[in-house]
Amino acid sequence: MADESDPLATPFLELRNIDVARGDRVVLHQLSLTIATGESIAILGPNGCGKSTLIKTITCETYPLETPEKHIRIFGRERWEIAALRRHLGVVSADLPGRAIATIAGREAVITGFFGSAKLWDYLEVAPEMREAASHALHRMGADHLAAKLVGEMSAGELRRTMIARALVHKPEMLLLDEPTNALDLAAQRELRDALRGVAQAGTGLIMVTHHLADILPEIQRVVLMQQGRIVADGPRTTLLTRERLSQLFGVTVEIAERDGYLHSW
Repeated sequence: MADESDPLATPFLELRNIDVARGDRVVLHQLSLTIATGESIAILGPNGCGKSTLIKTITCETYPLETPEKHIRIFGRERWEIAALRRHLGVVSADLPGRAIATIAGREAVITGFFGSAKLWDYLEVAPEMREAASHALHRMGADHLAAKLVGEMSAGELRRTMIARALVHKPEMLLLDEPTNALDLAAQRELRDALRGVAQAGTGLIMVTHHLADILPEIQRVVLMQQGRIVADGPRTTLLTRERLSQLFGVTVEIAERDGYLHSW
């Protein structure tokens, strides 16, 4: 039996025959997916295909229906408290944070990642090592200049990099990114993707959830395609990211071009 106290000794994710409901409607159907710890993959599909529900299942915000065939393990365990899971998994949502953290500086926003809090409340004890780790996480994202800048004064791109640094500050084994380039202009998209390439190259596993082909970093060689609540394909990017496959997935004619390891579609 694998050592469940060591996340690196087990696969990050094992799902087999999973059904998930939102309200009274089943939105994920017989999903099976295995992801190794430290592996980088992209989950690609149109809006409404079930990507968000899959994310909530992975982060234990949603649980599968109880069926005889159901099998779910995250880092080797069937059940997690969300706070305990977050020590091993960094999560960055598609939505940018609101006013709750607008009045704190970038470094303090990153430090909140240790506590899973919106602010550094007075009762929280911040060790010097935490401040050092926050500075290092900002550096990894090319965001040293944001350490003293108020979150409320940041651009969307700066805020996104700060939130990714927050998710990385406790050195998780896996980083889950939901539509990371939402609301970013072209320059901010490029800066963010360059920074994320460094994260992947340093050995942190990335789960990139997107419907934008250009978000899939050159370091990501495995792609999962989703449609109507089901995984319709899982394999190498060279096999799945083709004109024919993507046209079928999105229901429109898709043209593809490659430049510097990135794929672009129109």
